[in-house]
Amino acid sequence: MRADDPQLKRLAPPKLTLADRWFLPQIAVGLGVTAKHMAGVVFNNKAFTVQYPEEQEIQRGQPVNLRSTPLYRGVHRLNKDEQGRVKCVACMLCATACPAHCIDIVGATAPETWPDREKYCESFVIDELRCIYCGMCEEACPVEAIELTGLYDLTGLSREQMIFDKTKLLSVFDVTKDGEPMRFGQPPQPDVAPPTALAAPDVTP
Repeated sequence: MRADDPQLKRLAPPKLTLADRWFLPQIAVGLGVTAKHMAGVVFNNKAFTVQYPEEQEIQRGQPVNLRSTPLYRGVHRLNKDEQGRVKCVACMLCATACPAHCIDIVGATAPETWPDREKYCESFVIDELRCIYCGMCEEACPVEAIELTGLYDLTGLSREQMIFDKTKLLSVFDVTKDGEPMRFGQPPQPDVAPPTALAAPDVTP
């Protein structure tokens, strides 16, 4: 475009007043927001600050549901079926879909007393430090075995503590199952009636 093009519009910077030069309007707006919050605490007893971790919205022993929004994705869990078995069938789709390559699964042949599947995960490991919490694993899982929960207080003193194995992932399910039921419910049951040996199955046979 040429400098003398008639379609060219030249914009001049706005002239600042003395108040604008001293940022007085912006300071007044900020003080107004602070005063609004202070008035809410003083007159309406509406506190905005929680002394975490001494104070938490939900205490230990109660159903955990800290998912403030449906889009929030926190610590993973491995879901169990109604018989207490891990729902994972070791199809490796979650590990394949993971862009961070933080999921490692070792599959094994399912016991003969499990007529509804051919394989199960003998080992299931997620490196929580490498995970980017994109949710691709739960989207790829065909049996809704892995989900991201609303737990956000994930801490560890070493890298090894941040590697969640099958036992840890199943324990997260036990903690969050009451506050955060499985979003997709239970899968349809097979036509074959389960034997009596499955009344109290072991999660890790």
